[in-house]
Amino acid sequence: MSFSLSEGNDTIIALATPQGVGAIAVIRLSGKDAIKLCNEVFFGKNLEKQESHTIHFGTIRDGEKIIDEVLVSLFIAPKSFTKENVVEISTHGSSYIINQVIKLFLKKGARPAKPGEFTQRAFLNGQFDLAQAEAVADLIHADSESSHQAALSQMRGGFSSEIQQLREKLIHFASMIELELDFGEEDVEFASRTELQELVERLLRVIEELILSFDLGNVIKNGVPTVIAGKPNAGKSTLLNALLNEEKAIVSDIAGTTRDFIEDEINLGGVIFRFIDTAGLRETTDTIEAIGVSRTQEKMKTASLILYLFDLGDTDLIEINRDVNKLENLGVPFLKIANKIDKANSELVSELQSKHPDTIFISAGKKENLEELKARILELVNLDKFKTGNTIVTNVRHYDSLIKTRDSLLDILKGIDDQITNDFVAMDIRRSLHYLGEITGEITTDDLLANIFSKFCIGK
Repeated sequence: MSFSLSEGNDTIIALATPQGVGAIAVIRLSGKDAIKLCNEVFFGKNLEKQESHTIHFGTIRDGEKIIDEVLVSLFIAPKSFTKENVVEISTHGSSYIINQVIKLFLKKGARPAKPGEFTQRAFLNGQFDLAQAEAVADLIHADSESSHQAALSQMRGGFSSEIQQLREKLIHFASMIELELDFGEEDVEFASRTELQELVERLLRVIEELILSFDLGNVIKNGVPTVIAGKPNAGKSTLLNALLNEEKAIVSDIAGTTRDFIEDEINLGGVIFRFIDTAGLRETTDTIEAIGVSRTQEKMKTASLILYLFDLGDTDLIEINRDVNKLENLGVPFLKIANKIDKANSELVSELQSKHPDTIFISAGKKENLEELKARILELVNLDKFKTGNTIVTNVRHYDSLIKTRDSLLDILKGIDDQITNDFVAMDIRRSLHYLGEITGEITTDDLLANIFSKFCIGK
């Protein structure tokens, strides 16, 4: 999706509510002529003489034909989302009515909005920066309390404010270095190298903290891929069903019933966990089951959390120790879950409590101790930093720019240590400013904007 100046003068139209039949639908127009076009087909009040942020009842007509009774909301520039004239028409939710109204406006000179074009216009008109614009899409797709809070904080400028402060401090030093270059023949120093080094080191500490926050941010935004692993008949499918409170997975006494992934989501403490029930881990001659076991092992390597489940009535400490060692070598956080406590050998329970005191004892079939299990799962997702209001990076594009910024800042420090000339120091500073500017939109390209806004829904 490209955006030209001429297109920016057009009046665009789109359905702002989801497709399908509902009680009402909202059709949105934005552009210099949005109110004028609406006034041509609206019978009620003269919309061009009404104040901003007012709602008016009337009918939309195509000539003498009444299409629908509607409510028209007016937002006069610059007091609107796009900073243009915006009209929102609330119609009845019939797909026929929606199509007739949109066709009428297209005939009058409006054009269909592209995906994300309303938000893109808001960005181009200075309503907010690029990071805040991206947060609009995240807010729409937020499906948990934590992802909603992260998106809302970013949309309100929390992340942008921190980046902007860093950038302004660096711009000051860049201007001082550039000034020194203008006096190249004279021995003058407008920018203290010691102060520049201290600033860059402070920036690096902040940048590094933002980079480290991405792991948490990614969890908040996309959910935690959590693999339920263990031997066949350990109760993995039963545990999945118990956690989901529905019969999602087939449960059978026959070993090897689950041969591929069964996946579903659950919201724990405001965080989405994507639980994946996998094929049982064992040696097998069954070709199909062997493929499932191989896929399980691959899935475990890429998981953010593993729930290692074992049957207290069908295992021993030697086997458990062997499996725990394998899991420790994977380097993925995991919980040791002893299932079927009602069938447990008391000696094995005592050994586990002594050798593996962090073991969680449950009965998936009887849904015993599941609340303790959920609490332990949440402990491994450290939300304390997020809950204190610290800035969290959730966008992979921002993460990539922060990595490049960090590398450029490290080059500045190396240049200062090596006593390189001012023009090279200035080059490294400009590079750092460029990558920081990419995050908030001071530095953009048509391709970048097209890529970002094409992922939005039409009407936003």
